[in-house]
Amino acid sequence: MKPLQELFDDYRSLQARVDDWFARCLAAAPQSIRCAEGCSGCCRGLFDISYLDAQLLRIGFDALPEQQRLKVRGSARARMQELEALWPEFAPPYILNELPFEDWRQMPEQDETPCPLLGEDGLCLVYAYRPLTCRLHGLPQVELTGELFDGDCCSLNHFPPEALQSLPRLPFAELFREEGRLIQAHALALLGQSRGELDTLIPAAVLIDFDQWQVEGK
Repeated sequence: MKPLQELFDDYRSLQARVDDWFARCLAAAPQSIRCAEGCSGCCRGLFDISYLDAQLLRIGFDALPEQQRLKVRGSARARMQELEALWPEFAPPYILNELPFEDWRQMPEQDETPCPLLGEDGLCLVYAYRPLTCRLHGLPQVELTGELFDGDCCSLNHFPPEALQSLPRLPFAELFREEGRLIQAHALALLGQSRGELDTLIPAAVLIDFDQWQVEGK
């Protein structure tokens, strides 16, 4: 079993590859991409993140000044109370995969609630520790072969065919397989059992006690 710090280091290396790709995309197609510092259009609503992402996010959160932590926790608690009313079974340690799949995959629609970690200036308070999905969101993902691995992108970004072909590429299928291996190893370190999926939400991540919690009977 890998030590947690080694898992974190491996995952941070994977995140760094994605950050480098995103930066190269910005340089290659500036006329097509609106993503910039202070743009927070994507930092709203609910989406699942891995528990590995959540624990790394928590490291960044714990380094914030106390007053910021108190404010964020207040927003996160209010958000979780709303969700517990919607999903009564969703309780600490806030594992989405313990809910029926059809329930948690149907996040509230038209939800414009800002992320509790979004500062008043539109900047992420834990930017260096943000989840992988936050690092990937907004741009289409082009495989090394030139095939489109995932064409979803922010509605503010526009990619005519020539701009799409100019985007830097990554072996995305391989990258996500590596992410899956690290998620499994992280679940093994926390639960004593390898699991392919172990997910939660950003508001829950700032409330989970990663030092003491355990899931009984898993």
